[in-house]
Amino acid sequence: MKLRKGLLLGAILACVMGAACRAAEDRIGQGIYISDMDMSGMTYEEAQAAVEKRIEQIRSDIITVQVGEDKVEITASELGLQWKNKDIVDEAFAYGNCGNAIKRYKDQKDLAQGNQMLPLEFDAEENVIRRFVEEDCMKFEKKAQEASVSADGSGGVDLQPGVTGQVINVEESIKIVKDFLSGQWQGGPATVALSVQLDEPKGSKEELETIQDCLGSFTTMYDSSIGRGTNVERGAELINNHVVYPGETFSVCDHLVPFTAENGYGLANEYAMGTVVQGYGGGICQVSTTLYNALLRAELEIVERHNHTMTVNYVEPSMDAAIAEGSMDLVFCNNLDTPILISGYAYGGELTFSIWGKETRPADRSISFYSNVIDSSVQAGTRLFAAPDQPVGYFNLVSAGMVGMSAEAYKVVTYNGETTEERINTSLYEATPTTYEVGTLGATDALLNAIAANDLAAAQAAAAGGAQTESETQAAETQPAETPVTDVPVVDIPVDVPTTEMPVVDGGGDVFIGGSPDDGGVVTW
Repeated sequence: MKLRKGLLLGAILACVMGAACRAAEDRIGQGIYISDMDMSGMTYEEAQAAVEKRIEQIRSDIITVQVGEDKVEITASELGLQWKNKDIVDEAFAYGNCGNAIKRYKDQKDLAQGNQMLPLEFDAEENVIRRFVEEDCMKFEKKAQEASVSADGSGGVDLQPGVTGQVINVEESIKIVKDFLSGQWQGGPATVALSVQLDEPKGSKEELETIQDCLGSFTTMYDSSIGRGTNVERGAELINNHVVYPGETFSVCDHLVPFTAENGYGLANEYAMGTVVQGYGGGICQVSTTLYNALLRAELEIVERHNHTMTVNYVEPSMDAAIAEGSMDLVFCNNLDTPILISGYAYGGELTFSIWGKETRPADRSISFYSNVIDSSVQAGTRLFAAPDQPVGYFNLVSAGMVGMSAEAYKVVTYNGETTEERINTSLYEATPTTYEVGTLGATDALLNAIAANDLAAAQAAAAGGAQTESETQAAETQPAETPVTDVPVVDIPVDVPTTEMPVVDGGGDVFIGGSPDDGGVVTW
């Protein structure tokens, strides 16, 4: 009895073991495939050789890896391909030849119904895939490039389409490649796409092609021969060719700062602590003012605007727009349904801003603007400053006094035979004193007291009595020791308003920083 049980156990174990399921002359059953290779009738050695040959071929198969719109080719072996089921020939040989009678019968019935395909199984080394993605594929990452739109100088615009950017999702891409190699792939040329996040540039070609019409334009004149002209030209350059999309706001200060030599600005006159100094950015407010008037004519929404502390002479009162880093800005919103282009140009003393977009306003609708001075006040006397490095008798006119005023700007619309007016802003300008530098090298107490009292006549008398001849005193009373810097004429939208003398110094915005001139503040315009 024990002998019979032992023989039965041995027979069962022999059927489980692959080596016991075949003899040297045995062959693989009909209809058995490994991958797409028909193994029918092959010996074990023939089948093993065929499979190993196929594995070598698969290792050299080219995998095309898609990275957005780019691609790179690499062999399966270079991706770290690993063959997992190396006992697949044993499995094929055992099919229908091994197992108990019931299993062999079932295998034979399955083969009678159709071919049996045994797939090759692969895996890949994750560190090899990672190195490929991070080193070989990262060169295809790129930032989005916005479309380039610019005025062509002949009444139209040039459009250069934007470039789509892309960023590779590294971890997800590694998983995709690994899953691909260990999944249904059985070799042969193939393509797998990495996980890429596309960064689309703003504005489609169709949107930007709507920028065809000049919606509003404005010009002022400036002196291009001094540092102020350098700043006006640099400011126009920094704002030129910017596209503003529907609903977006545009800050002028954000695009002009910092006011430094490194940012291309030159030195120009500024009024600081009651005297003329050299500072970077003087004249930049003419840039914001000229742009402001172009925006008004394009009828874009003005979000923030400030008038200067004193009137400027390149536009009428209430038509100006002062800026100062950290305190005042000109901000507008594109309230249209299509994008707009800001075109800025400054050369040879002429500064022009134009707003380009899609014109939707009726052809028979016209707009204009005018300034209305409500009231004015007399200029605020005289102010004297000591110049200790200049001799007694030196009188230099720093700035001519200016009257104060309040003013309004109006927009006039004529359409269908009807005219309407809308007040768009109000502005208050301070009166300023006529300002002199007075030489005090060797000055008497009388002269110093006159300067402290801001008494020009007493200062002239004290200077004449203390150090000058009568003829020199008369010259000091009738003209300044230095020729004042003159400013530029007003252009565009002329209206009948009281004329005022403008300061002879120039700068970046006619803006008091930290107080009025009497408080020792900084003035640029």
